[in-house]
Amino acid sequence: MAQPTVAVLGAGTMGAGMVTSLRRAGLPVRVWNRDTVKARALTDTGAEAAATPAEAAAGADVVLTTVLDADAAVDVVTQAAPAAGTTWLQCSTVGVEGADRTVAAARDLDLVLVDCPVLGTKEPAAKGELTLLASGPEEARERLAPVFDALGSTTVWLGEAGAGSRLKLACNSWLFMLTTGAAQAIALTRGLGLDPQRFLDAISGGPVDSPYAHLKGGLMIAGDFPPSFGLSGATKDARLIRAALQGAGVDDRLTAAVLETMEAAGRREDPGAVDMAAVVRGLEQD
Repeated sequence: MAQPTVAVLGAGTMGAGMVTSLRRAGLPVRVWNRDTVKARALTDTGAEAAATPAEAAAGADVVLTTVLDADAAVDVVTQAAPAAGTTWLQCSTVGVEGADRTVAAARDLDLVLVDCPVLGTKEPAAKGELTLLASGPEEARERLAPVFDALGSTTVWLGEAGAGSRLKLACNSWLFMLTTGAAQAIALTRGLGLDPQRFLDAISGGPVDSPYAHLKGGLMIAGDFPPSFGLSGATKDARLIRAALQGAGVDDRLTAAVLETMEAAGRREDPGAVDMAAVVRGLEQD
C-alpha cells in the first residue's frame, strides 16, 4: 500500500519536529506555515513547502494541524478545504470547548476527524517519540498507522473524537504541577541560602525523583530558558485546564495558583521567547 501523503499545517516547534519524523519514515509531506520562512526551512527534509493551506491539502490523504489553539485549527482547516472524506489529524491542544468546535467543523467540512493531541516536546517530536492521545473512528486506525508509527513511540486510543483533548488537559495539569513544584523547591532552596542544585541531588534516585524535574530544574538553576515547551503555550493550556476543571465541577485552586505564577513569570520574561521553565521567575522577588 502506498504511503499516505500528509499535509502539515503549522511548522512551529512541534510541527517542524513532526515533519522531520514523517520525512525520516519516507512519507510524502507538504507543509504550510503563516511564517513562510519556517515552512521553506523544512524543504531540506524533502518536504514540499506550500504557499497556502489549500495548496498543502490538495490531494493529501491526511491533513495534520498543529497550531496554537482551536480558533487557529478551525480557521486553517477551513482555508485548506480538504476533499470530503479526508482524515483530519488534529494535534493542537484545544481544550474541551475547542475540541467540540473541531468536531463540529469536521462535520461541516465532511472530514474524518481524529482528535490527537500529543505528549512530548521539541526533541521527542523530532525523534518520532511522542505519545499520541488518539480519539476518533475505528476505521481511521489502519490508514493512520504509518503516520502514527513515524510520529510516536506510543499511541493510546480513547474512543470518540474529543476524548484525546480531554485526557491531554489532565496530563498537562500534572505536568504543570511538576514543573511549578520544582520551581518552588529550587527558589526556596536558593532563598534559604543553599545551592539549588542540592535539591536535585537530594531527590535523585529516590521515590520522588523525576527526570523532568532534572531537565527543567537544570534550566531554572542556570537561568537559561531555550524554548521547548514555550511559556506562552503553557499559560494558554493552563487556562484551558482551569476552564475544564470548572466545567467538570472540580476545584481549580491548584491550577489557579499555577496560572498566576505563569502569568507573573510572563511579566518578567517574554513568554513567547522562553521555555515554561521560566515559571521560576514568577516566584522570585524584586
